Amino acid sequence: MPYVLDLLVVTAFVLIGRATHDEGVTSLGSLHALWPFLVALVVAWVAVRTLVLPLAGPRAGGLVWLVTLLGGLGLRALSGQGTALPFLVVATVVLAVGLLGWRLLGILLRRPGP
Repeated sequence: MPYVLDLLVVTAFVLIGRATHDEGVTSLGSLHALWPFLVALVVAWVAVRTLVLPLAGPRAGGLVWLVTLLGGLGLRALSGQGTALPFLVVATVVLAVGLLGWRLLGILLRRPGP
């Protein structure tokens, strides 16, 4: 389930961004914008598995966020896609809220009540 939630966060980030900028969500255009972040997300998952961290945990969340953000932005830059400062800020915040948020919510929901 954690893999699905991470994938949904990254995909929603890209599709909402494209829709917000009237770029449309056609499959080819969306894949062009999505692939750098998907590749970085897979690298992040491999790093989490290598370090033997629980994927739904906060430490794994921080690692997934940083690797997905930095790797995705790096691959975007290498492939000639935009990395303007406003995009960097939005990507940082949205991916942090999404990739860390569902993990925090899971921790809060598992805590025993008073």
